[in-house]
Amino acid sequence: MSSSALVQYAAFLLAVTLLVKPVGRYMARVFTGESTPLDPLLCPLERLIYRLTGVQPKSEMRWQEYAQAFVILGMVGTLLLYAILRLQRLLPWFYPAYMTTPMTPDLAINTAVSFSTTTTWQAYAGESTLSYFSQMAGLTVQNFLAGAAGLAVGVAFIRGVARDRVETLGNFWVDLVRSILWVLLPLSLVGALVLVWQGVPMNFQAYAQATGLEGARQTIAQGPVAALEIIKNLGTNGGGFFNANGAHPYENPTPLSNFIEMLAIAVLPAAFTHTYGLMVGRPRHGWVLYRVMVLLFVAGLLVCGWSEQRGNPRFPQALAAQASGTQAGGNMEGKEVRFGITSSVLAAVTTSNGATGSYNSMQDSYTPLGGMVPLVNMLLGEIIFGGLGTGIYSIVMIALVAVFLAGLMIGRTPAYLGKQIRASESKMLMLYILASSISILLFTALAVQTKAGLAGLVTNTGTHGFTEILFAYASANANNGQNFAGLTANTTFYNLTTAITMMVGRFGLAIPALALAGLFAAQQPTPETVGTLPNSSLSFAVLLTCTALIVSALSYIPALALGPILEHLTMVH
Repeated sequence: MSSSALVQYAAFLLAVTLLVKPVGRYMARVFTGESTPLDPLLCPLERLIYRLTGVQPKSEMRWQEYAQAFVILGMVGTLLLYAILRLQRLLPWFYPAYMTTPMTPDLAINTAVSFSTTTTWQAYAGESTLSYFSQMAGLTVQNFLAGAAGLAVGVAFIRGVARDRVETLGNFWVDLVRSILWVLLPLSLVGALVLVWQGVPMNFQAYAQATGLEGARQTIAQGPVAALEIIKNLGTNGGGFFNANGAHPYENPTPLSNFIEMLAIAVLPAAFTHTYGLMVGRPRHGWVLYRVMVLLFVAGLLVCGWSEQRGNPRFPQALAAQASGTQAGGNMEGKEVRFGITSSVLAAVTTSNGATGSYNSMQDSYTPLGGMVPLVNMLLGEIIFGGLGTGIYSIVMIALVAVFLAGLMIGRTPAYLGKQIRASESKMLMLYILASSISILLFTALAVQTKAGLAGLVTNTGTHGFTEILFAYASANANNGQNFAGLTANTTFYNLTTAITMMVGRFGLAIPALALAGLFAAQQPTPETVGTLPNSSLSFAVLLTCTALIVSALSYIPALALGPILEHLTMVH
């Protein structure tokens, strides 16, 4: 791997790290009700929203009520988006000459579930399927609402860990409003202006016709791209305005825009570790969680970067040159020349870790090991930065498993930050851990055993085809949305099965997390003793890292062995 690649990776992680403390502290102040510089402008608007909606901001909810409100918002958002998609022909800014992909009922329900769960799985071609109105009033609105809802659940989970002898976790609607007004909206306004400065379109003009140098006619889509682009990254959504997503020059025109968009994906989830540390009164523990995330992030960067830069080992054996005067070599298939291998790998690793499928290269064309890295990142379960709110409770859940195992080894009742992990808590924890592996592996097995599932493999079969299917369900469950594009997923089978997997990844994980938070909040804290595992130590970080890897390996190593590992061994030998 070149020194320039290492410098770019280091610069990105340095930028994220420098922003963790100020952004994390700001979000802690927002959700604990402390004053912020935006209060004079936003507090009157917040009170107006509560008055119009009838929300009682001082009334708090038990975990059951909080989970119910979270699910209701998701279901209502799904139904409204479904209606917009099915009726878009009757709504403004629909150009029938260019909207060539039919919006079938199964595709509409898949897309609606996708965007209301922050998955933004795209079984459709953006510019040839959705109107400007659908993109703005449908997708962009859901990007805000679904992202804010995830952030609210993360805040409620933190309160459950931080509180003692209470039965409430806050008010979902208050957390939702503050997430939008104080966090997502200001950053989106500033970020959209920066992207417009970089060349991202923001208009409602009709599709343009152009004639190339060779006389070929080309249709160029425009539209309100900047508005969707920034919130898709900030809200860890990832659905692109265009089919090519971040590889399209209108979504991602320059190296600087690529860096800014990757930063937008990682900063809020990364900073939430500091928010967590401040709200539970253990800032050093928050930094331990962040360092574990960075360690796993760097490992993915190095493996993916090395594999892509190495390229196909059979080329040198066949005396086929991978390098030239303008190309340093490596696997450039499916990558934009303006980004090269380094920026493409950075985007692939960032998006797969951040629950944001905003890719700028086609990962279906990566080497087997290079493509396995984003797959493994998603199978780890959003513990490396992760989605808004979901990332923090994902890594804490793994930390609870680590503490549970450590307690068993020394014969003590497992405890985490003064909260005991008893039978009830263990049940919620195991339900959380098993939900993902069951949904991913069950639907993958169903797809490879049925004609409807195998019919999606129109480009590749064998080990790579298996990886495409596994990647699809891993992405859906992680609420990520990126895909191995060789799989034809716009079929009734995949539209319905991935929609179910998305809902499991969203609600099947958030509800056990909220239940566990409710159980923790009701507990009497236990004092720490000399036998308590220090939660800010190197040993805790090592235990957490090893537990995350072992839990994922026990669930997914056989599937990985049938896919990318076997494909790599076949390519090498």
